[in-house]
Amino acid sequence: MTAEEEKIMQALEDRLIQLILSYKKVKAENIALKNNLKEKETAMSGMQARITALEADYANLKLAKIIEINDDEMRNAKSRLSKLVREVDKCIALLNV
Repeated sequence: MTAEEEKIMQALEDRLIQLILSYKKVKAENIALKNNLKEKETAMSGMQARITALEADYANLKLAKIIEINDDEMRNAKSRLSKLVREVDKCIALLNV
């Protein structure tokens, strides 16, 4: 082999080594990114479950608030009805006298 061919072979070897090192670096980075993606997907599914639970809690709170309002309205209606019954009783008592 001539000196020129040896020089070309050495340059080719150097580039091949650089290529292999770059490949290993990219491969390690790819593995790290895949692991990161799995962690994010796990966290996302956990958050999705939490969102679902919170939406159910919110719906229950809205329903409880509606029931609470209806209970207050029911109490007010009962008190008004009782007041009207007392007034009618007074009127009947006055008519009977």
